[in-house]
This record gives sequence, C-alpha cells and structure tokens, in this order.
Amino acid sequence: MEPDAFFAESRWGVYDWPRMKVSVETLGPGHLTALKSLLSRDVAHNMYLLGLLEEFGVMSNPGPGTFAFWGRFADGVLTAVLFVGGTGGLVVPSASPVEDIVDIARQLKDTIYLRSCLGERALVDALALHLAGPVTFSKSTTLYSVSADDLGPFTNPLLRLATEKDLPQLVELAAGYIRESHLRDPLQEDAPGFRARVDQRIKANRTYVLEEKGTLLLKLDVGARSQFGAELHGLYTIPPARRAGHATLCLGQISRFLMSSLPRLTVRVDDAAPAFAKIARKVGYIAKRPQKLIFAAERPAQATAAPI
Repeated sequence: MEPDAFFAESRWGVYDWPRMKVSVETLGPGHLTALKSLLSRDVAHNMYLLGLLEEFGVMSNPGPGTFAFWGRFADGVLTAVLFVGGTGGLVVPSASPVEDIVDIARQLKDTIYLRSCLGERALVDALALHLAGPVTFSKSTTLYSVSADDLGPFTNPLLRLATEKDLPQLVELAAGYIRESHLRDPLQEDAPGFRARVDQRIKANRTYVLEEKGTLLLKLDVGARSQFGAELHGLYTIPPARRAGHATLCLGQISRFLMSSLPRLTVRVDDAAPAFAKIARKVGYIAKRPQKLIFAAERPAQATAAPI
C-alpha cells in the first residue's frame, strides 16, 4: 500500500499520516513579524510587496474596498501572501509555491475580482484563472536585480530630481512611456488624474530626469521602496535622444546613488525590449525569474440554477 495524504504503511502496520492544517486569513499587525520574515527570504522577487508593506502597513480588520494582505498558513506557519488593493484593482502575490497562492485565490474567488496583477508569471497565470475575467492586456517581463558589488562604472551626474517646473514636460514623457509599454494613452483616458499622479511622484521625490538646454531627455521613477531595497520603473528616453547612451549612464547613476543607502535594486525588463535588457546587464543587473503584468475585465456573472 502506497502512502497517501492520510496513511502510511510500514512493516509494523498502518498508521495515521498527520494531516496539515491549512487556513487562509487576513493579516493584521500581529502578523507583521511573520510577514516580513516570509518576504525577506527572497527580497528581489518580493521587492514590490515589501514596498507596498512599507507604504501601506498592515491594517486591523480592513473593511470592504480597502487594501489587505491575505496569508496562507500551514500548521500555523505563514507560507504565502497575497496583496489585494480594493476588491482586486491591484493583486500582487508573494514569491511562493503556486499551490499555496492558489489556496488563497480559492478562498477569495467570490469576493475578489482581479483587474490588474503583477508578479511571477506562473503565479499571475494561476490567479487569473481563479480570480479574473477576460484578460485585456498582458506583458511578459523578466526581473533584473543588482547589488552594489555588481555595478559597472556608468554614471551621469546631470541626472537630478524632478521639480514642479518639470511637470508639463514630465507629463508628456510619462504618457509616452505608457503609450509604448502599455499600448494605451493615459491622457485620453483621464488626463487630470494622470497629471495628478505624475505630480504626486514629483512631490514624493520619486522621479528623476535628465535635462539638456531646457528639454527633458529622460525620466525614470523609483517605485516600491523599503529598507530592503527599491524597484525602478518607467525609464523613458524621448525618441530624438535615443541611442546616445543616456539610459545606460542614468540607470547606472541612479543605481549607484540609491545603493549608498539601500542594499538591492530591481527593475522589470519587457521581454519585447531586448535593447533595455542589454542596458540593464551592462550596468550590472542580473536576470532573475520571469514576470507578468495583466489587466482584466470583470468576470462574467455566474449563472444560477432556475428554481424547481
């Protein structure tokens, strides 16, 4: 008799096989230590989640429409986490086994309607299967990571923090990045809201720019950030200034500057942009696991059986 989930046979007879107790629950302040311990085991692949934890913290009894960290426990040990913003506006899984993330998704399938998801490719695919409607946009990327010891000699001291006077040009650069990377125009969808988000990043000291003779040539943003590191995103060079080495020098500059106080940086590189992958490797970034970003429509309503 082969052992299954409940029994094992030996030459002394058949014995009960211990059943693992699995539970899924929202995390509160009392889980903070366990949550940080889990995420810090793989800082590079959990960098975005660590930044969300730094920015939002962990709420006690989060209400409907707010954000929440959901955890899967096995015999009382936290094994996987899912960040859910609102009712699924943003869903981010921890770097955990697929089956553990799926356990959380099954628990939430009647209350969460995934509309965007970012994370490891296999995890995003599994979450989309359980929580999303039709996928309307999908982008495959690769996570790249760097530490101070890996950095090359590329710098550009002219890279600076963006200021309020940069806002008009910066809105255009940020919109250009979205058009090229997400194939949509944010200025047509919600121009005032998009402008406000760009301005918010300026005020938070999260956007850096390269200027030449009054014209912004390049911008990049510092996204999720915590004591464990930061994730860079939104690197965009205006078309007339491309192929001049600006991206390489500025990526090296911001990386060297940030790692004077942070241990690690990450960046997601579009698999359809081999030029940027080459730049990241040249600066010293090392490829990690495949990633994915999706947007999804609402799930169709479940059909209900007619009364007999």
